[in-house]
Amino acid sequence: MTLVLLTVALAVALPWAAVPAARRLAGLLPPREASFALTGTAVLLAGGTVAALISLFHVPFLAGLERLPLARVVAQWPAVVPVSCVAGVLLTAQVVRVSLAARRHRALLSRAWRLTGEGTADGDLLVLPGEEAEAFALPRHRGHAGRVVVTEGMLRALRPSERAVLLAHERAHLSGRHHLLSGIADLAAAVHPALGRLGSALEFHLERWADEAAARVVDDRRTAATAIARAALAASAAPGRHGEGFLSVSTGPVPRRVEALLGPEPAGPKGRGPRAVAAALVTVVLVSALLAMGLAYNLHEHVEHVAEMVTGRSRQ
Repeated sequence: MTLVLLTVALAVALPWAAVPAARRLAGLLPPREASFALTGTAVLLAGGTVAALISLFHVPFLAGLERLPLARVVAQWPAVVPVSCVAGVLLTAQVVRVSLAARRHRALLSRAWRLTGEGTADGDLLVLPGEEAEAFALPRHRGHAGRVVVTEGMLRALRPSERAVLLAHERAHLSGRHHLLSGIADLAAAVHPALGRLGSALEFHLERWADEAAARVVDDRRTAATAIARAALAASAAPGRHGEGFLSVSTGPVPRRVEALLGPEPAGPKGRGPRAVAAALVTVVLVSALLAMGLAYNLHEHVEHVAEMVTGRSRQ
């Protein structure tokens, strides 16, 4: 049983080691690839944690499938019932947290669509009246196509060329379905607390992805950088109420985004550094998955072993 608990401890603790490696690797990749790397890491690590807990939780039920009295299993592993109960409590807590996170996302989406009902539509653009400076990508909801939402205050704060950057940025969020990646990372963070740091890193790289897409549309990186800075400054001066919780041109560490736009377009990683970080991250994630699989297999083997012992004793 000690080996089993050690395996579980490693499976649950490994995300704390994998998150820094994932964030480091994302910093070496172009924004699009970084976003997928962070999202994939979050899903795999959350899955490994859930698998480890399920393996512990189902031991009493596995004993039932083997037609083995639970008392015999407890005689071999006195801690099996308490450990299974703890795993069940943790799994229940994860289900509750994931359900609340999903409900929160739906509530934010419904609220945003309700608050933007007074806007004027022009294709995929929805212009809201008011002095607040807001701009955000509003995902599709209940049959309504996704919209780029911009307030009149934000449009007045930007020059025409900067407005083109703003619209291209938000359209990149919609076309790339960035809200899905952000939502997946948020749900993964509800499974394991260590994964919350992946969500903040993902938000930055999703904004960088949209920044680069906007810069390519206007074919002027300096204009794109100026537009991002001006839009963020206008939004911070008069915070709005419509787009809270959605990807926006003004979210994320804006100075870092502007600095990146003033430099050359990001290319793929070069040198041994990125490969070493990627190898370390892949190793940690694979070890986490293998531990979860190995735990399930070992528990099954232990129960079968106890069943064979009981069968042998009954025949004697």
